[in-house]
This record gives sequence, structure tokens and C-alpha cells, in this order.
Amino acid sequence: MTLTPQQRLATYFHVHLVSDSTGETLNALARAVCARFENVLPIEHIYALVRSPRQLDRALSDIEEAPGMVIHTIVDDQLRTALEEGCRRLDMPCIAALDPLVSALSRYLGASITSRVGVQHALDNDYFNRMDALNYAIGHDDGQGGQDLEQADVVLVGVSRTSKTPTCIYLAHRGVRAANVPLVPHRPPPEKLFDLKRALVVGLTVSPDRLVQIRKNRLLSLKETRESTYTDPEEVRDELVRARRLFERQGWPVIDVTRRSVEETAAAVLNLMHGGHGQVEVLG
Repeated sequence: MTLTPQQRLATYFHVHLVSDSTGETLNALARAVCARFENVLPIEHIYALVRSPRQLDRALSDIEEAPGMVIHTIVDDQLRTALEEGCRRLDMPCIAALDPLVSALSRYLGASITSRVGVQHALDNDYFNRMDALNYAIGHDDGQGGQDLEQADVVLVGVSRTSKTPTCIYLAHRGVRAANVPLVPHRPPPEKLFDLKRALVVGLTVSPDRLVQIRKNRLLSLKETRESTYTDPEEVRDELVRARRLFERQGWPVIDVTRRSVEETAAAVLNLMHGGHGQVEVLG
């Protein structure tokens, strides 16, 4: 009998991520690539800020003990050569993750490549803008700081557990000042929400069944077992209907987060910001 990919056991493998900077870019790239394969689960070994032969030797020692794929973003020529030779000696595949893209861009621009390490993390205006946006998102989470919502680039509105907070935090890392306002049963939203001139207001919705499941899981994590209207299917459905009616009355664009990751929801918000306001339905 031939097993389908879904029926096969997951394949675990070691992946060694070697970076002379924070490793964030490399880690995100590796996860994005691994996500393209069914039932493949990487065991990640991250070596960040590798900038000396001694640090590289420690990494190679670990690689020898746990054989697997080696992916790197080393800029320094000597360290890069030492890593590649070490992997060749150990018979390990070694991939320079950014080389194809950097080379293609260099040819297209006719520009030379910088050898500065971690240049993408320089403390420039973008960095401080992201930190400011993150502070704003934290200070305006769950309806806090309602008096200065006008300072937001975007305000997310939705019932409890519709991914408002993680989406705002993700947007903040992109430099977007994002606030969120919860829709609580029998409590009107703040009046300021309806007077915003600059900020884009986006409604978040989700399927009733999915929301009930999320809320039940949340209560279980809090060891809360008492019955509550918070997870009652009829009450949840009514909450969502009232929220949708509010979105429609206000002409706010709506994003269905039922089948969306936080990253996908944030991308949809960014698309709305770049494409203008108006009544828009973004399906899950």
C-alpha cells in the first residue's frame, strides 16, 4: 500500500543557520522554505553573530555532532571560506542563502556589494520609527489610549480573539502605528473611533465555529472551566453579526481572518493602506 504525503510520518532533519548578524533574516528565510514541504520538520540550530574563527570553529563542531543542512549569510571572505571548507570536509551541504539574489541585484543595478556586517540592522530612522510604532501598539492595545487614536496609521476593530493584538505588533515591526479596539457585548465603542480623519479603520471578522474553538482553547489555557456566554455558539454568532453590521454602517473595510495567519492578515491591512479606504471585503 502506498501512503499519501499526509499519511507518512514527519521527517525531522537538522538545519544549521550561521549568521554574522542577528540571524533574523536567515531564520525567516529557512522557515519560509521549509514550510513549502509536507511533513518536514526542521530542528534548527542558530549561530548568530559569528564574527571570529573561534566562534566559527564552535559552530562547525556542533555541525559535526548533528549532521544536516548548513545555510549561512556570512559576509567576511575568510570566515566564509573557512565555513565552506569545513562543511566540505564534513561532507555537509553548505548554502549561501542570499548569494543568488544579491548577485542578480548587483548585475541589474551595476553596483558593488558592501562587505559591512549587519548593515540592514543599522540604527537609522527606520529603526527608530519601528520602535516608536511598537511602543504605540503596546500603549494602544485592547482599547487603551483611546484619546489619541488619531495618531494611528490604522485601527483594527473586532470582537475578542480575532488576532487584533498580534496583527498590530506585526504591523509595528513594519513601522506602522497600529491600535486596536475590542467590540465588547453591551458596551458601545469609544466615540473617538467614529471621528477619525487620518487613520484607516479596518474591521476583523472570523467564522463563528472557529471563534468558539479559539475562545475555548483560551479558557483552557487559563484553566477556566465554568460555562460562559463567551463560548456559547449563539452568543458568539450574535456578536459577529453585530460587528459586521457596525462595519457596514461605517463603511470600514473588512478582513476575514478565519484561514489567515497573522502575517497574511497584516499583509492584507498593508494592501488596504496602500490601496485607499472604502468598503472592501477581504476574504479568508
